[in-house]
Amino acid sequence: MHSTVIRGGTIIDGTGKPGFTGDIALDGDRIAQVGGKAGPGKREIDASGLIVTPGWVDAHTHYDGQATWDPVLAPSSWHGVTTILFGNCGVGFAPVRRKDHAELIGLMESIEEIPGIALAEGLKWNWESFPDYLDALDGMQRTIDIGAQIPHHPLRVYVMGERAIKLEAATADDIAEMHRLTLEGMKAGAFGFTTSRTNSHKTPTGGMVPSRYSEIEELMGIGRALGKVGYGAFGMNSDFDIEESELAWMTQLGKETGRPVWFLLTDRPTDDQRWKRLMDGVRAARAAGAMVTAQVPGRPVGVMLGADTALNPFSIRPSYQRLLQLPIAERMKRLQDPAVRAEVLADTPSGELLNRLSQFRQHIVRRWHRMFKLGNPPNYEPAESESIAAIAQREGRTPDEVAYDYIAEDPANLIFFPVTGYNVADLEVTRSMLTDDATVLGLSDGGAHCSSILDAGMPTWMLIHWVRDRTRGPRLPLEFVVKRQTSETAKFFGLNDRGTLEVGKKADVNVIDFNGLRVQKPEVVYDLPAGGRRLVQQVSGYKATFVSGVPVFENGAHTGALPGKLVRAGR
Repeated sequence: MHSTVIRGGTIIDGTGKPGFTGDIALDGDRIAQVGGKAGPGKREIDASGLIVTPGWVDAHTHYDGQATWDPVLAPSSWHGVTTILFGNCGVGFAPVRRKDHAELIGLMESIEEIPGIALAEGLKWNWESFPDYLDALDGMQRTIDIGAQIPHHPLRVYVMGERAIKLEAATADDIAEMHRLTLEGMKAGAFGFTTSRTNSHKTPTGGMVPSRYSEIEELMGIGRALGKVGYGAFGMNSDFDIEESELAWMTQLGKETGRPVWFLLTDRPTDDQRWKRLMDGVRAARAAGAMVTAQVPGRPVGVMLGADTALNPFSIRPSYQRLLQLPIAERMKRLQDPAVRAEVLADTPSGELLNRLSQFRQHIVRRWHRMFKLGNPPNYEPAESESIAAIAQREGRTPDEVAYDYIAEDPANLIFFPVTGYNVADLEVTRSMLTDDATVLGLSDGGAHCSSILDAGMPTWMLIHWVRDRTRGPRLPLEFVVKRQTSETAKFFGLNDRGTLEVGKKADVNVIDFNGLRVQKPEVVYDLPAGGRRLVQQVSGYKATFVSGVPVFENGAHTGALPGKLVRAGR
């Protein structure tokens, strides 16, 4: 008798081949049968009219801290994600010396907007080395599987100390030690190494992060460790200051090590041809024998602007800054005071506060034509006629007035501000990148940007929007979208035991009411350690999610089961 039989669903197996109807049998933590009529199961699920998919594999999250205290890892786990990778963008918490704990918290808070008070309260710091960190993660029960990459910032600070923070160049000895520690971390089970070379990432004081100007010799020296172990991927968030030279060393690293090299790619508001040039560079690198890949999001990277979020169009004005010390209920009363309204609208942004923002968030003071009221369900592909600028023009008001009055009306009112990925007023550029076979899907940023961005529900939205509901352009096949976020991400990062519904593969499975799939508008909650704030997004339509053959969610409710594990690369 099988452990579980999922009967009569439409099986979308993650390989990209057309869906088919049949049963899926699970025995223990493995898939025992796919298709046909399975024998009896101790537990049986009627999946008639439902789709059955592999669990989503989300390769770009920032649960580095949360994974040390939170077994559930919501909201990602609510959305059918069964495996996550963190350690992205060069930020994380290992290796680390005691004296640098506060430094790493500050970097994570500044770059990924995870409340420092929550990290200070939640992190146990029962590790120093990267292998120690993995062991600490391994000792905790959890709902879904996790994997980690080695982040450059803590590695550089661990080896170079204050010199790393001062952005000094690494010496040959520094590079050799970073190589050694990377090799040690890879052998302990890291899935790769990540770094950051972008002005979008800043320290709490507005300076550049430790790896921003790391020289090619340092990056190559570290990256060669991946070639020695023969697994893992090298990832980067870069501004591509000099595109040709950046692509050249990435190509060289890929050829020399035989390992995948990936970078984050979005359509930027300051250069609408950049993504095309970089994709041309990816194809040239591949033609030269290097597996260079662009990691792309499935929708714009959009900041949520409201009265109870980290940022809104007025939060960098001195008159508004004074209101931020007030509890949200009192702040709303003040915002609705006509005198306060007049003062804030008459005020101008603080240059100092503006400079602390990442390069594209600084457009918050001028891109009213790319700000939109976020309804419920949220629309992430709005028309320009729905923008704050368009509303202002129709109503004979200024954009400032439209935005202020909407935000001041209710703390649940959010404005969607796509900082990248929305140069044109639709998602056709995103679709072009999504359908390019030289890209991999990512950038959900689950666990990060806690009170400004919420894309952890992107795996669900990919099905809702791209497959079912899109009206402003061509849709994408269900089988393609499922493959994109299961077998493709799993294979790219070496998670070879999952990502497809095949006999012998790990029994990570979603049973989904495709027609009933819904996401709600993001909402603010204060449930992190020390009352830290974050955005979450509720979802309905997942009838069951299995991890290693164990149901962890049923009809949207956590079962209490904790079968998730730390996955170690190379094992």
